[in-house]
Amino acid sequence: MKATVDDKVIAQSDDIVEAGGYHYFPREAVRMDWLEKAPQTAKDLECPHGVQFYDVVIGDARHPRAAWSYEAPQPKMQKVDHRMGFWQDVTVT
Repeated sequence: MKATVDDKVIAQSDDIVEAGGYHYFPREAVRMDWLEKAPQTAKDLECPHGVQFYDVVIGDARHPRAAWSYEAPQPKMQKVDHRMGFWQDVTVT
């Protein structure tokens, strides 16, 4: 599978974990240099899995909170620990 934004591939891997309708990529398959940590909101801090959202930034284009990872997932989400999920402006195919 691959994740694209603005016709650029931000992640590509066959090692995908699906959970909750989203596809999670291993970090080593993600262009982490295009991700910037987004400030955590009060709702983020309430997440029991330790969610961290990222803005996808490619050149002058910023896609706020379009990627995330669970930094401290509870047992039911352990399989996506430190993997990256995408949504909004990012297309996963």
